Amino acid sequence: MQKWLYVLPLLALAWGQHARAADVDAGKAKAALCAACHGPEGKASVPIYPNLAGQNAPYLVKQLKAFKEGKRQDPMMAPFMAALTEADMDNLAAYYASLK
Repeated sequence: MQKWLYVLPLLALAWGQHARAADVDAGKAKAALCAACHGPEGKASVPIYPNLAGQNAPYLVKQLKAFKEGKRQDPMMAPFMAALTEADMDNLAAYYASLK
């Protein structure tokens, strides 16, 4: 019985993450703007830009939110972040996480 006490919070956390399912196809459509720097398949051709393909979706969402909130700053990212909604960020993260 005590083992379940450790598992329940993890299950609740997992449930919360899936409650707002991301749309990979919508993320792919939004990623068209990202392709100039991060590459059409999430693999940047210029070394100063990070590869996004295969990154962990929660990590990508965290970084996108940091840009949106101004906690992480890059003048190249600012114009792209202004119009992104939370759903857009989830969808972009799901798309890039789905790539190899």
